[in-house]
Amino acid sequence: MGEYILPTVDLVQKELLLFASLCFILGAVDDVIFDIIWIVHSIKRKLFIYTRHDRIIVEGLPRSDDDNPLAIFVPAWQEAEVIGAMLRRCLDQWSHSNYRIYVGCYPNDGETIAAVAAAAHNADHIRIIICDHPGPTSKADCLNRLWGALCLDENLESTRYKAVILQDAEDLVHPKALDLFDYLIDRASLVQIPVIPRRAAKSIWVAGHYGDEFAEMHSKQMVLREALGVSMPSAGVGCAFRRNELRRLSALTNGKPFDATSLTEDYEIGLKLTQGTARGIFVRLKDKQGQWVATQEFFPESFDDAIRQKSRWMMGIALSGWDRLGWQRCWRENWMRYRDRKASFAAFVLAIAYFAMFLTGFLYILTLSGVYQPRPLSDLLKASLVINAFFLCWRLAFKGCFVFSLYGFREACLSVPRTIIANIINILAARRALFQYLKSLTGVPPKWEKTDHFHPEAMDVRQLKPTRAPTRDE
Repeated sequence: MGEYILPTVDLVQKELLLFASLCFILGAVDDVIFDIIWIVHSIKRKLFIYTRHDRIIVEGLPRSDDDNPLAIFVPAWQEAEVIGAMLRRCLDQWSHSNYRIYVGCYPNDGETIAAVAAAAHNADHIRIIICDHPGPTSKADCLNRLWGALCLDENLESTRYKAVILQDAEDLVHPKALDLFDYLIDRASLVQIPVIPRRAAKSIWVAGHYGDEFAEMHSKQMVLREALGVSMPSAGVGCAFRRNELRRLSALTNGKPFDATSLTEDYEIGLKLTQGTARGIFVRLKDKQGQWVATQEFFPESFDDAIRQKSRWMMGIALSGWDRLGWQRCWRENWMRYRDRKASFAAFVLAIAYFAMFLTGFLYILTLSGVYQPRPLSDLLKASLVINAFFLCWRLAFKGCFVFSLYGFREACLSVPRTIIANIINILAARRALFQYLKSLTGVPPKWEKTDHFHPEAMDVRQLKPTRAPTRDE
């Protein structure tokens, strides 16, 4: 029996290696093309824009001619431990005064309601909105309830809000963020600022990999999307929607601009509001201290929470997003949507590659023990492995540069082994997303699967902070 099994294992190992290698090469070529275009774009801006114009800081922005107020939406389900600290920090640090925070709570979440009420004591800027249904529903359902409350207030108070800003209950919002939104929302349907993940000092691996991903995503990918003139997804936090554009979308969706059947309503609404001739702005601006005007927040620290969160992203963007949003006629738009949606397939190929590596190790042990001598690798497989080694070094170095610019040398070095952790999380998340997607086809509505959050002002933790402002100015 062994004379048949081991040759079969040898054949399977080489076929899987070849399949994974060729798939990785196709994906890597796409990434390298994107990287080269970004490099050219950055050099062009440095040579032809920043040599003629000074880099503006947020304090240098002029006041907007439109003095209508801003609305901040904060959906909250079981956020009693963090929501109070977040709201108090906003009230104490925001320099902008013309705003109102709408906090969406659920009737069966008394602790969160109490925490919001305590923070709202003697604070005219906070309004508590109780959802119509017990929680948790979807996040979009809570946002629609807040939208309805805002429209009612406009009618009762004879006012008109200028923009709707999305934040989460655990966010650390920059003191000048509202000033930036107030000025730029006159010029775009969507304004998105960077999201900077932070983590407790002990959360090196799981929480740390979010920092690696966002450092590159919000320093390169979003910047180039805007430069290419394609629709721009919102990150769900640190983003502002022009109120009139939400009103237009609301008129097409029975008064509910946020799709409650979507797990990634923030991603979808960003694309809807910035497609065609509409404009989205991704702005990377510093303050006078040299720090980015950004939203900082803590991401999941456990494998289970990270898998649950990423499976929601994969299902909403790569699987159901394909069904819901389809493709466009513009090649640039389709290229970006392909890049958004290839994560699930990439995770599938990664799983195959890791299994092939396991078989490689197994056959190597048999070789050392003299039990079996595997067949030599084909020239095609050798060449594909060499090419993949080059692309892997390119990818790790490119990502490491972005991580270094935001978090420093130590985190840039850690981003290399953290790639393995990220791959494992993505593989398990893709598996879970696939089962969720198949379940959704039977008509099961999405539920708000929240992760545990914490706020640095709500508990005593040592946090990893960005070490310095990145050197890349866009």
